Amino acid sequence: MIHVKLVEKIILEEVYTYLQDPEAGGIDLFIGSVRNHALGKNVLKLKFEAYEPMAISEMKKLAHKAIEKWPLKKVLIVHALGEKQIGEPVVVIGTSSAHRQDAFESCRFLIDTLKMTVPIWKKEYFTDQTVWVNAHP
Repeated sequence: MIHVKLVEKIILEEVYTYLQDPEAGGIDLFIGSVRNHALGKNVLKLKFEAYEPMAISEMKKLAHKAIEKWPLKKVLIVHALGEKQIGEPVVVIGTSSAHRQDAFESCRFLIDTLKMTVPIWKKEYFTDQTVWVNAHP
C-alpha cells in the first residue's frame, strides 16, 4: 500500500505499474523534473542530497497521514539523489483511489508537505555560480 524510497534514477513505468489497483478509478501522479531556469538564470544541472534515514522516515509518515485522511489504495513517494540533468525526473508522488478527487487532493498534500518537511536539499548549478536551495527543514 505504501512505496517510499530514495533512488539514483526514477523509472516512470515502474511508478505507474505500482499505483495500479483494480479498485482504483483514479491515479494521480506528480512528476517534478529539472527545469532549465531559476532566479532569472539558466540552470545547467541540479544535485540532490538527503539525510537518508530521516528522509525515509518522514516520507513514510507523510504516506501514513495521507492514508488516514483519504481512502487511498496506494501511495508512492520516490525522490532521486545525486546529479540530475535538464528534463530528468527528480521526485514522483503518486496516489490511487476509487475516486479522482481523493487522488488529486492527497497527491497535492504529499508534494507540498514533502517540500516543507523532508530533509532533502537541492543545489542549483548556474553558468556563473552554484546555490543551495530548500535549506529546510
